[in-house]
Amino acid sequence: MPPSSNLPAVKISRRGTTRLKEGHVWVYRSDIVSANGVNPGALVSVTDERGKPFGTALYSSSSQIAIRMISPHPVTDLPSLIRERIQQAIQYRDRVVNDTDAHRIVFSEADFLPGLIVDRYNDILSVQILTQAMDEKPIRQAVISELNELLKPASIMERVDSRVRDLEQLPALSSGLIQGEKTSTIITMNGVQFHYEGLEGQKTGAFLDQRENYAAAAQYARGEALDVFSYHGGFALHLAKTCSKVTGVDSSRPALEMGERNATLNRQEIEWIEANAFDLLRDYSNSGRLYDTIVLDPPAFAKSKRTLDTALRGYKELNLRALKMLRPGGILVTCSCSYHVSQPEFLGVVSEAARDAHKNPRIIESRTQAKDHPILLSVPETSYLKCVILQLSS
Repeated sequence: MPPSSNLPAVKISRRGTTRLKEGHVWVYRSDIVSANGVNPGALVSVTDERGKPFGTALYSSSSQIAIRMISPHPVTDLPSLIRERIQQAIQYRDRVVNDTDAHRIVFSEADFLPGLIVDRYNDILSVQILTQAMDEKPIRQAVISELNELLKPASIMERVDSRVRDLEQLPALSSGLIQGEKTSTIITMNGVQFHYEGLEGQKTGAFLDQRENYAAAAQYARGEALDVFSYHGGFALHLAKTCSKVTGVDSSRPALEMGERNATLNRQEIEWIEANAFDLLRDYSNSGRLYDTIVLDPPAFAKSKRTLDTALRGYKELNLRALKMLRPGGILVTCSCSYHVSQPEFLGVVSEAARDAHKNPRIIESRTQAKDHPILLSVPETSYLKCVILQLSS
């Protein structure tokens, strides 16, 4: 493949070239040999130290991920390539997404659009721009234009991750509407309805990656259920289909208030408790409280490798308490959205917790994120969500 003469060249080290040969699409700043005169967010050709080309990439002047590959070939029209990739991403969702009008449309590297996330909430689109290259005006325009042409949303809004924009040295922005006036709607997942407030809440407003796990949990849940870290009631409202009583726990009062609105919308009676999950589980397990079904869906405990040990201790504590509180034959749905906690590590922690609780549960299902959050085999960072469904012996 001849290098593109129109693009600035970035030369990478042997370690960087090995990484690309193995299929990853990132090159870290420590593996950049030269990037002289390359502008922030530029489209660049990538070569090894001898000048052998590896393809075309998006360059960041500030992130530790300096190179994000966009194509193994020369790219002369990046906006057109962005449009084509969005089309392909939507076609993929058309094949794999069912029973919902809320799902992820673009998942960054997993859709070969590094630095771009787009979520659909009924007739509202939520966009996140996470890199210098995607923040360039012609690219933004191509993204918004293509989304409008293909999906015709009532509104498009931008959810800003201020921490990421700081790391990318991008101008400060506030979340807000890009076009249209509508910021709220009602979405449906697996026949359950939820209020969506586009400029509120975590992530882009809801946890779409758990959608298929919600349905799986409801398949096995029964009796009296406890949903810990309930947020807006995603698991709780699905459990209410099959359980006699459901209690949702969260430390955020606004989250619980939205959960109650969602329960009313679905004509369900759910008990909501505002509490610290660790304290509540400790008190409940010490007092002998028992449940037939327990869901643990905490936030990411391990934000980096440095916090891995602390995260594993947290997961063990939660699972130990929950297992002690399950009646014979009970169901535990336990989750981790920490990328830095691998599937084997998470299963190991749950196993340790079961041993310490003197329980011997069996795994019914070991699951991951919904299919609209695809996992790119060569980029392990795209795989982050673990969801294990276990049953105690009777």
